[in-house]
Amino acid sequence: MKKIGIVFGMENTFPGALVERINQMQAPGIAAEFVHIGGIKMAEPSGYRVIIDRISHDIPFYRAFLKNAVLGGTIVINNPFWWGADDKFFNYALASKLGVAVPRTVVLPHKKHPPDTTERSMRNLMYPLNWDEVFAYIGFPAFLKPFSGGGWKHVYKVDSPEELFRAYDQTGDLCMTLQSAVEFKEYFRCYVVGQEKVHIMHYDPKAPHHERYVKNPPATDARLLQRVNDDARTLCRALGYDLNTVEFAVQDGIPYAIDFLNPAPDADYYSVGPANFEWIVNAVAELAVQKALSEEQPTREYRWSEFLNASTPAPAATRSPGRRAAAKRTGG
Repeated sequence: MKKIGIVFGMENTFPGALVERINQMQAPGIAAEFVHIGGIKMAEPSGYRVIIDRISHDIPFYRAFLKNAVLGGTIVINNPFWWGADDKFFNYALASKLGVAVPRTVVLPHKKHPPDTTERSMRNLMYPLNWDEVFAYIGFPAFLKPFSGGGWKHVYKVDSPEELFRAYDQTGDLCMTLQSAVEFKEYFRCYVVGQEKVHIMHYDPKAPHHERYVKNPPATDARLLQRVNDDARTLCRALGYDLNTVEFAVQDGIPYAIDFLNPAPDADYYSVGPANFEWIVNAVAELAVQKALSEEQPTREYRWSEFLNASTPAPAATRSPGRRAAAKRTGG
């Protein structure tokens, strides 16, 4: 018997529905269940062929369990080694190399020294920072947000240097990025499963949380949707994520990839709605069964470098929207 397990936290709808769907498929020799974890013996197999991870980004104990499980032959969705090393600033830089449009982004020093460090730890850091150079590159409006994080936590929209500094003063020892704002009229959130299947959802990040998934979206240009579909797959293939969401904000017909580090994406029935919930449950169930029956080796390497060509310049589409106007305001 090849077992498929799911590790989860506060979710109430998706984990149970996923286990039920996998078992309903009645694939020969396949059974799904919730994982139960006790003391973990090093290098001991987990007993699972596939584990779907929904919570280890918040609980280091689970992350340690999953890494150990990989050594014992378990396929983990998503790869716990890469997930733990990834960050959003790297993702933006990678996207620009891949030809996916992204807003201009800079990573900023911590406003407050990280724990157990002092000014002597920062002797390689330029001080004061050349803020005029940063503003000329990014322009306003802009978003200040963590270089790795989620759930729209610690995100600030700023319209001037003064607003930026007020927001920056509140970030403590978080590492933050500053990113050109996209003045969008359309916004999409896309499930990507198995680096192949893409489900595009109209999304409104400005709406209350329970109303963000648009129920009756307007007609959308087919070429725009195809580019969104292609770019979402390109990003997830390069990063190696088998379950992810990719978000695009559209300005002047260009879909800018805003966020694509969501390897445990929202899949709650009451949040995403019945149709989206049905799609994600079915797609992840099929992927898990496919991997359980495959000869895939869990210790395979994820090589994002093969997607890059260092001699190719970043495409024009990576320019920040509205940068020309922003440059005038900042003297650029």
